[in-house]
Amino acid sequence: MTSRVEHTDVGAYALGLLEDDDRRAFEAHLSHCRSCAVELSELAGVASALTGIGPVEDDPPLHEEPAEVIDLLRRKQAVDRRTRRNTFLIGVAAAVTLVAGGLTIGTQLGGQSAAPPAMAHGTQLGPAEQFYEMGTPVAGVGADGVSGGLVLESKAWGTHAALKLSGVAGPLECELVAVGRNGERRVMMGWAVPTPGYGVPGSPGPLYMHGAAALPIDRIDRFEVLTTAGRNLLTVDV
Repeated sequence: MTSRVEHTDVGAYALGLLEDDDRRAFEAHLSHCRSCAVELSELAGVASALTGIGPVEDDPPLHEEPAEVIDLLRRKQAVDRRTRRNTFLIGVAAAVTLVAGGLTIGTQLGGQSAAPPAMAHGTQLGPAEQFYEMGTPVAGVGADGVSGGLVLESKAWGTHAALKLSGVAGPLECELVAVGRNGERRVMMGWAVPTPGYGVPGSPGPLYMHGAAALPIDRIDRFEVLTTAGRNLLTVDV
Protein backbone atom coordinates (compact mmCIF):
# COMPACT_ATOMS: atom_id res chain seq x y z
CA MET A 1 0.00 0.00 0.00
CA THR A 2 1.13 3.56 -0.64
CA SER A 3 0.26 6.78 1.14
CA ARG A 4 -2.12 7.81 -1.65
CA VAL A 5 -5.43 8.79 -0.10
CA GLU A 6 -8.53 6.93 -1.27
CA HIS A 7 -12.15 7.60 -0.26
CA THR A 8 -12.57 3.82 0.04
CA ASP A 9 -10.01 3.77 2.88
CA VAL A 10 -12.81 4.73 5.30
CA GLY A 11 -13.69 1.13 6.19
CA ALA A 12 -10.07 0.07 6.57
CA TYR A 13 -9.36 3.11 8.76
CA ALA A 14 -12.41 2.42 10.97
CA LEU A 15 -11.13 -1.10 11.59
CA GLY A 16 -7.53 -0.01 12.14
CA LEU A 17 -6.25 -1.86 9.09
CA LEU A 18 -4.26 0.98 7.52
CA GLU A 19 -0.50 1.13 7.78
CA ASP A 20 1.03 4.14 9.52
CA ASP A 21 1.72 6.17 6.37
CA ASP A 22 -1.73 5.44 4.96
CA ARG A 23 -3.39 6.20 8.30
CA ARG A 24 -1.68 9.60 8.62
CA ALA A 25 -2.50 10.49 5.01
CA PHE A 26 -6.13 9.49 5.49
CA GLU A 27 -6.43 11.51 8.72
CA ALA A 28 -5.15 14.58 6.88
CA HIS A 29 -7.66 13.90 4.10
CA LEU A 30 -10.46 13.35 6.60
CA SER A 31 -10.03 16.86 8.03
CA HIS A 32 -11.45 18.42 4.86
CA CYS A 33 -13.55 15.64 3.29
CA ARG A 34 -17.10 15.79 4.61
CA SER A 35 -18.29 12.66 2.78
CA CYS A 36 -15.54 10.53 4.35
CA ALA A 37 -16.21 12.02 7.78
CA VAL A 38 -19.93 11.16 7.51
CA GLU A 39 -19.18 7.63 6.32
CA LEU A 40 -16.66 7.13 9.12
CA SER A 41 -19.21 8.17 11.75
CA GLU A 42 -21.67 5.67 10.30
CA LEU A 43 -19.06 2.90 10.48
CA ALA A 44 -18.03 3.74 14.03
CA GLY A 45 -20.69 1.49 15.53
CA VAL A 46 -19.70 -1.43 13.34
CA ALA A 47 -16.03 -0.98 14.21
CA SER A 48 -16.85 -0.86 17.93
CA ALA A 49 -18.93 -4.01 17.66
CA LEU A 50 -16.10 -5.85 15.93
CA THR A 51 -13.35 -4.60 18.24
CA GLY A 52 -12.23 -7.20 20.75
CA ILE A 53 -14.16 -10.09 19.28
CA GLY A 54 -11.95 -13.11 19.57
CA PRO A 55 -12.24 -16.90 19.51
CA VAL A 56 -15.26 -18.38 21.26
CA GLU A 57 -14.57 -22.00 21.95
CA ASP A 58 -18.19 -23.07 22.38
CA ASP A 59 -19.28 -21.55 19.07
CA PRO A 60 -16.45 -21.56 16.46
CA PRO A 61 -18.39 -19.81 13.64
CA LEU A 62 -18.61 -16.60 15.73
CA HIS A 63 -14.85 -15.97 15.80
CA GLU A 64 -14.69 -16.35 12.01
CA GLU A 65 -17.21 -13.55 11.33
CA PRO A 66 -14.88 -10.56 11.96
CA ALA A 67 -12.25 -12.02 9.65
CA GLU A 68 -14.88 -12.54 6.94
CA VAL A 69 -16.13 -8.96 7.34
CA ILE A 70 -12.59 -7.58 7.20
CA ASP A 71 -11.84 -9.67 4.12
CA LEU A 72 -14.98 -8.40 2.44
CA LEU A 73 -14.02 -4.81 3.22
CA ARG A 74 -10.55 -5.34 1.80
CA ARG A 75 -11.90 -6.92 -1.37
CA LYS A 76 -14.48 -4.14 -1.81
CA GLN A 77 -11.74 -1.56 -1.37
CA ALA A 78 -9.62 -3.22 -4.05
CA VAL A 79 -12.57 -3.45 -6.47
CA ASP A 80 -13.49 0.19 -5.88
CA ARG A 81 -9.92 1.28 -6.58
CA ARG A 82 -9.75 -0.75 -9.79
CA THR A 83 -13.10 0.64 -10.93
CA ARG A 84 -12.03 4.20 -10.22
CA ARG A 85 -8.71 3.69 -12.03
CA ASN A 86 -10.42 2.19 -15.10
CA THR A 87 -12.97 5.01 -15.16
CA PHE A 88 -10.14 7.53 -15.05
CA LEU A 89 -8.32 5.84 -17.94
CA ILE A 90 -11.53 5.72 -20.01
CA GLY A 91 -12.07 9.42 -19.32
CA VAL A 92 -8.53 10.25 -20.41
CA ALA A 93 -8.94 8.23 -23.61
CA ALA A 94 -12.24 9.99 -24.37
CA ALA A 95 -10.67 13.39 -23.76
CA VAL A 96 -7.76 12.60 -26.07
CA THR A 97 -10.22 11.46 -28.76
CA LEU A 98 -12.27 14.66 -28.45
CA VAL A 99 -9.19 16.87 -28.58
CA ALA A 100 -7.81 15.00 -31.56
CA GLY A 101 -11.17 15.27 -33.31
CA GLY A 102 -11.39 18.98 -32.55
CA LEU A 103 -8.03 19.60 -34.18
CA THR A 104 -9.15 18.12 -37.50
CA ILE A 105 -11.38 20.03 -39.88
CA GLY A 106 -14.13 17.71 -41.13
CA THR A 107 -13.44 16.84 -44.75
CA GLN A 108 -11.64 18.66 -47.50
CA LEU A 109 -13.29 20.09 -50.58
CA GLY A 110 -14.05 17.57 -53.30
CA GLY A 111 -14.90 14.77 -50.83
CA GLN A 112 -11.31 14.03 -49.87
CA SER A 113 -10.54 12.41 -46.52
CA ALA A 114 -9.89 14.41 -43.36
CA ALA A 115 -6.48 16.07 -43.15
CA PRO A 116 -4.24 16.54 -40.11
CA PRO A 117 -4.11 20.04 -38.59
CA ALA A 118 -2.18 22.41 -40.85
CA MET A 119 0.69 24.45 -39.47
CA ALA A 120 2.00 27.90 -40.41
CA HIS A 121 5.34 29.06 -39.03
CA GLY A 122 5.07 26.45 -36.27
CA THR A 123 1.58 27.66 -35.24
CA GLN A 124 -1.51 25.55 -35.67
CA LEU A 125 -4.06 27.13 -38.01
CA GLY A 126 -7.55 27.92 -36.78
CA PRO A 127 -10.60 26.14 -38.30
CA ALA A 128 -11.51 28.89 -40.79
CA GLU A 129 -7.87 29.47 -41.77
CA GLN A 130 -7.21 25.77 -42.27
CA PHE A 131 -10.37 25.35 -44.33
CA TYR A 132 -9.33 28.32 -46.49
CA GLU A 133 -5.79 26.97 -46.99
CA MET A 134 -7.10 23.50 -47.95
CA GLY A 135 -9.38 24.82 -50.68
CA THR A 136 -8.92 26.76 -53.92
CA PRO A 137 -9.53 30.44 -53.16
CA VAL A 138 -11.60 32.64 -55.45
CA ALA A 139 -10.02 36.11 -55.36
CA GLY A 140 -12.09 39.21 -54.98
CA VAL A 141 -11.87 42.82 -56.11
CA GLY A 142 -11.45 45.10 -53.10
CA ALA A 143 -11.66 48.77 -52.24
CA ASP A 144 -8.46 50.77 -51.72
CA GLY A 145 -6.01 48.62 -49.77
CA VAL A 146 -8.53 45.80 -49.21
CA SER A 147 -7.84 42.31 -50.56
CA GLY A 148 -9.15 38.83 -49.94
CA GLY A 149 -10.99 35.85 -51.30
CA LEU A 150 -13.33 32.97 -50.58
CA VAL A 151 -13.17 29.18 -50.52
CA LEU A 152 -16.60 27.72 -51.27
CA GLU A 153 -18.10 24.34 -50.48
CA SER A 154 -21.39 23.06 -51.80
CA LYS A 155 -23.63 21.48 -49.15
CA ALA A 156 -27.01 19.77 -49.28
CA TRP A 157 -28.39 22.64 -47.23
CA GLY A 158 -26.72 25.43 -49.27
CA THR A 159 -23.23 26.95 -49.42
CA HIS A 160 -20.40 26.99 -46.89
CA ALA A 161 -17.73 29.69 -47.28
CA ALA A 162 -14.42 30.60 -45.66
CA LEU A 163 -13.36 34.22 -46.03
CA LYS A 164 -9.88 35.75 -45.92
CA LEU A 165 -9.71 39.53 -45.63
CA SER A 166 -6.76 41.94 -45.37
CA GLY A 167 -6.20 45.67 -45.47
CA VAL A 168 -9.24 46.47 -43.31
CA ALA A 169 -8.74 49.10 -40.61
CA GLY A 170 -11.00 49.25 -37.56
CA PRO A 171 -13.11 49.94 -35.76
CA LEU A 172 -16.08 49.00 -37.93
CA GLU A 173 -18.66 46.23 -38.38
CA CYS A 174 -18.92 44.08 -41.49
CA GLU A 175 -21.10 41.44 -43.13
CA LEU A 176 -20.56 38.85 -45.84
CA VAL A 177 -23.59 38.77 -48.13
CA ALA A 178 -24.42 36.14 -50.76
CA VAL A 179 -26.24 37.73 -53.71
CA GLY A 180 -28.42 35.37 -55.74
CA ARG A 181 -28.79 35.45 -59.51
CA ASN A 182 -32.35 36.69 -58.95
CA GLY A 183 -31.14 39.53 -56.73
CA GLU A 184 -31.93 37.76 -53.44
CA ARG A 185 -29.51 38.74 -50.68
CA ARG A 186 -28.54 36.47 -47.75
CA VAL A 187 -26.27 37.54 -44.87
CA MET A 188 -23.80 34.69 -44.29
CA MET A 189 -21.93 36.13 -41.31
CA GLY A 190 -21.21 39.35 -39.45
CA TRP A 191 -18.25 40.51 -37.35
CA ALA A 192 -16.56 43.50 -35.76
CA VAL A 193 -13.14 44.76 -36.84
CA PRO A 194 -11.23 46.08 -33.80
CA THR A 195 -8.55 48.76 -33.88
CA PRO A 196 -6.16 48.72 -35.70
CA GLY A 197 -7.72 46.04 -37.95
CA TYR A 198 -6.51 43.09 -40.04
CA GLY A 199 -3.65 43.04 -42.54
CA VAL A 200 -2.65 46.60 -41.67
CA PRO A 201 0.44 48.15 -40.00
CA GLY A 202 0.54 47.06 -36.39
CA SER A 203 -1.74 44.09 -37.11
CA PRO A 204 -0.39 42.25 -40.17
CA GLY A 205 -2.41 39.04 -39.78
CA PRO A 206 -5.45 38.66 -42.07
CA LEU A 207 -8.96 37.90 -40.84
CA TYR A 208 -10.41 34.42 -41.40
CA MET A 209 -14.13 33.77 -40.95
CA HIS A 210 -16.66 30.98 -41.58
CA GLY A 211 -20.14 31.57 -42.99
CA ALA A 212 -23.10 29.79 -44.55
CA ALA A 213 -26.15 30.54 -46.66
CA ALA A 214 -29.20 28.50 -47.61
CA LEU A 215 -28.49 29.12 -51.29
CA PRO A 216 -26.87 26.57 -53.62
CA ILE A 217 -23.67 27.78 -55.28
CA ASP A 218 -25.24 27.56 -58.74
CA ARG A 219 -27.86 30.10 -57.66
CA ILE A 220 -25.28 32.63 -56.36
CA ASP A 221 -24.04 35.44 -58.58
CA ARG A 222 -21.48 37.02 -56.23
CA PHE A 223 -20.45 37.65 -52.64
CA GLU A 224 -20.01 41.07 -51.08
CA VAL A 225 -18.18 42.19 -47.94
CA LEU A 226 -19.99 45.29 -46.72
CA THR A 227 -19.72 47.58 -43.73
CA THR A 228 -22.92 48.11 -41.76
CA ALA A 229 -22.80 51.67 -43.14
CA GLY A 230 -23.17 50.21 -46.66
CA ARG A 231 -19.60 50.59 -47.97
CA ASN A 232 -18.47 47.76 -50.24
CA LEU A 233 -15.05 46.46 -49.17
CA LEU A 234 -14.76 43.34 -51.37
CA THR A 235 -16.69 41.70 -54.19
CA VAL A 236 -16.11 38.07 -55.16
CA ASP A 237 -17.77 36.92 -58.38
CA VAL A 238 -18.68 33.25 -58.66
